[in-house]
Amino acid sequence: MKQYNLKDKTLTLKVNKPNLFVRGMTFFFSFISFTLPLLGIALTLAVGKRFHFGYIIGLFLFGLIGFYLLRVALWNTYGKEIFELNIPNIKYEADYGWFKDGKKTITPDILNYSVKPIGYEDEKNGVLVIGHDELEIESVVKMPIDQLEELIKILNNCS
Repeated sequence: MKQYNLKDKTLTLKVNKPNLFVRGMTFFFSFISFTLPLLGIALTLAVGKRFHFGYIIGLFLFGLIGFYLLRVALWNTYGKEIFELNIPNIKYEADYGWFKDGKKTITPDILNYSVKPIGYEDEKNGVLVIGHDELEIESVVKMPIDQLEELIKILNNCS
């Protein structure tokens, strides 16, 4: 299955989704991280105990954990990276489905497309690197290296 789509000057890299059980568990633990502290505070106050500052700290910490797990779950479900290749400007955006993040724009002097191997050698996976020297954008979507090399040939022919 191709993980990329090149239409006009827009390159979209899609995340290879893990199985439904893993994604479901990530959403479940995210939901639990948000709701358990609220339920615990409500039950404690219903019993008649007083509200104290520790509840706010607990809500904050569990909220951070829940937000992080929600980001991971959304990325694994709807995640994609969008590159707008309007030479000389390259725009990057990470799309989580419910929100977008990681917006970045570069204007490299020399435009190079390369593969950075990632993970174990026998997996033969890598990420796409666009740009040159310090002005580069490195993708986070892992793809098979042969698919990346095919994509780079297409991108070089389009430029």
